[in-house]
Amino acid sequence: MRASDRAYGTLLEEIQSGRLAPGSVLGEVEQAARLGVSRTPLREAIGRLNADGLVAQVSPRVTVVTDIDRDDIRELFEVRRALEETAARLAAERGERGVFSDLAAELGAVNLDADAGREAYGVLIARFDAALDIAVANDYLTAALRTIRTHLVRVRRLSRENTTRLAASVTEHRLIASAIAAGDSDLAAHATHVHLHNALTNILASLPEGHS
Repeated sequence: MRASDRAYGTLLEEIQSGRLAPGSVLGEVEQAARLGVSRTPLREAIGRLNADGLVAQVSPRVTVVTDIDRDDIRELFEVRRALEETAARLAAERGERGVFSDLAAELGAVNLDADAGREAYGVLIARFDAALDIAVANDYLTAALRTIRTHLVRVRRLSRENTTRLAASVTEHRLIASAIAAGDSDLAAHATHVHLHNALTNILASLPEGHS
């Protein structure tokens, strides 16, 4: 792995996990020493994070981690809705139906009562996203979706876990997968719209008190 990729991966994980909180200063000299890379690959890594919108440069040598507030989340979901509804529609038209039929069956068997079941659901959703990316066969669309998903990790960390909402999310994903498997593009897009509306409503309602 290149030094810049290693530095990018480490900083990305620290930002998404909250170990590097919003407002944290990423001094060039300090971060290069901490990560064990020279300043050139560090600049490359920070440049990628800047392009992702996860950091902002405040001086030639100082960068800070950006914040994410309610307005950011709403704007993120506006873009997410446009991209994911289109992706679901295209997947129903282009995807391998058997892949999504199998995913729908696995979603129907999810057990959220145990920690292992919740972890398995997270892995299953990652597989669903990967299958969606393959099905749409559009590099521009999947690249845009990857950027959105990068920010969603931070958003999900801000919101409190809601077991009722998690169960509803399983049902919603199963409907989307079933619609794609049936080749019903209208239902796939509509089910995605409903899922994202419910997800946004839950996230905004569950933000910590005082979060702008």
